[in-house]
Amino acid sequence: MSKRVGIEVSLAIAEAVRLADVDVVSAYPITPQTHIVEELSHYVANGELDAAFIPVESEHSAMSAALGSSAVGARTYTATSAQGLALMNEILFIAPAMRLPVVMTIANRALSGPISIWNDHSDIMSIRDVGWIQIFVENGQEAFDLSIAAFKIAEDKRVLLPIGVNMDGFTLSHVIEPIEFMDQAEVDKFLPRFKPQMILDPKKPVTMGAVGVPEMYMEAKKQFEQALIDSKSVVLEVLADWARHTGRKYELVEKNGKPGAKTLFVTMGSLGETTMTAVEKLVASGKDAGQVRLRLWRPFPEEEFKAAVKGAKRLIVIDRALSPGGVCAPVATEIKSLFYGQKGAPEIVNIVAGIGGRDVSVKDFEDMFDMAVSGSVKENYKIWGVKSNA
Repeated sequence: MSKRVGIEVSLAIAEAVRLADVDVVSAYPITPQTHIVEELSHYVANGELDAAFIPVESEHSAMSAALGSSAVGARTYTATSAQGLALMNEILFIAPAMRLPVVMTIANRALSGPISIWNDHSDIMSIRDVGWIQIFVENGQEAFDLSIAAFKIAEDKRVLLPIGVNMDGFTLSHVIEPIEFMDQAEVDKFLPRFKPQMILDPKKPVTMGAVGVPEMYMEAKKQFEQALIDSKSVVLEVLADWARHTGRKYELVEKNGKPGAKTLFVTMGSLGETTMTAVEKLVASGKDAGQVRLRLWRPFPEEEFKAAVKGAKRLIVIDRALSPGGVCAPVATEIKSLFYGQKGAPEIVNIVAGIGGRDVSVKDFEDMFDMAVSGSVKENYKIWGVKSNA
């Protein structure tokens, strides 16, 4: 029987991982994801979760241990943030190449320097091309739901790829929200036990992670890139299955605001909910405003995104990270490339907001809208909130 609980979002994610009945938790603490693995350690210690809890000496080791446990057929989970994700970088590339379905929560946080423990998306954008499925959540209910769904997506035999579930650090990880929990029986109906296709077993030796000589390296890369592209159909299937089980429906791309609006905000993550409020106010004042929210970042949902923005004249793309020296920030670069050379493509107005945890208010989004519509954003991208340029 489902129950509604007011709880810190990090603890709700730990509960989702417990309900997924993981076999191994590979853990190293780093703000702001620490509460997740701390809670999981309690579950293991008091017998509520029958799993191996591996407290490692660094995030590099956390991912290494996760890959080892996944390679022997264990349902495996870990979590990290910011510099921890950066320290994992060397190992992150290995997981998709070896087709290991590790699930990881990333409590998004600004990368140094200067040192910051606050939220933006610079950590996840630093690893956007490592070959992982990448999902963004907006609120605690999504974080709980999609943490469970992530195991079913990653472990599907048509996928067998790692998946990162991104939630905004502090902005979401440390807030208390009302969340509808499922009980173990409900989760068990949705999520079958992991059935690995190939495992490391001394009784049946196999080679995993072998050297890729030039004669086969390209073929290996193409193989798991195609698997990542093809995983979108499985993501859709799993989200539809989740809706049947819970009544909560999630799309890869969701739209709100005035129907047929010509100016649309494009957002990812919890800042999208602030944007929703701004869009509601803009529409109420008679302005032609809407919003498109990206939930799936990799593989990029090209068809769904184009359908959502069809007919729009202008996209105000909100980035939460810089691409220093680049023409645009990461999300805007992706969207510009999507429409390159196409007749009637919308104007892309790129605004970088909220980096290093800087507050972005409803009024800020209203001002962004007015500037974009008036054509006064002349730069390739505008960093919103810089005191000398606000």
